[in-house]
Amino acid sequence: MKNWIKVATAAAVGVALSASAASAAWEKVVIATEGAYPPFNYVDKDGKLQGFDVDFAVKLCETAGIECEIVAQDWDGIIPGLLAKKYDAIIAQMSITEERKRSIDFTNYYSTTPAVFVGKEGMSVEAWKDGAVVEDALDGLVIGVQRSTTHSAFLEDNFPNAEIRMYDTQDNALLDLTAGRIDATLADSGVLVEWVKSDEGKGYAFVSETFAPKEFFGEGAGIGIRKEDQDLKEILNKALAEMLANGSYQEINKKYFEEINLHPN
Repeated sequence: MKNWIKVATAAAVGVALSASAASAAWEKVVIATEGAYPPFNYVDKDGKLQGFDVDFAVKLCETAGIECEIVAQDWDGIIPGLLAKKYDAIIAQMSITEERKRSIDFTNYYSTTPAVFVGKEGMSVEAWKDGAVVEDALDGLVIGVQRSTTHSAFLEDNFPNAEIRMYDTQDNALLDLTAGRIDATLADSGVLVEWVKSDEGKGYAFVSETFAPKEFFGEGAGIGIRKEDQDLKEILNKALAEMLANGSYQEINKKYFEEINLHPN
């Protein structure tokens, strides 16, 4: 049974987007996040959902004038849960890809971070150079990655001579990295930048340049919605645009990532 965690956002009376039937139909929206991808989304020691995605979702709903409930859902079941109407939207750093768009729709992108390899200090990985894959860059290496992600697809599709180990969460991949069971891991730089600065990441570093080719990693992370919910998509896109215009998005960005602009354009 999933750990369902509620984060209520009290929308002020009269702050509704409009008096349209669309907004009236979405007075409350249930949003799923993974809860295991810090600092974007995670569960703190008190069992509460925290992170950039959670703060962003709360502010998005406040801006849209709707009440939101945020719940935790394991990554592997997050799209099936949306299609089964367990919740109405996904805010969990889900990359917008053509494959995913065959089953669900997305809002405009709300964040983007390039990928990077992390391994022991002194190691060097050059899997992407001059706009192309370096096919033998990972030969003989054991690389850990969270399954069902754009990062896992990139590794599986391009490096047949590497041993790719799949993990249910990025945290578990990092545990195996520090235990010496894998040589490196590939993930969002926004997730790994804080880890390499932490006590747990001592002795580890970025061992590649950051890279984000759209053909592999998509257009950035969007809010996942069901295809039939185009009215909700319009509401969320409008609220996102307002957050970018009034500076509230940038405040949340800087709270978690002083060195990374998650929405450069």
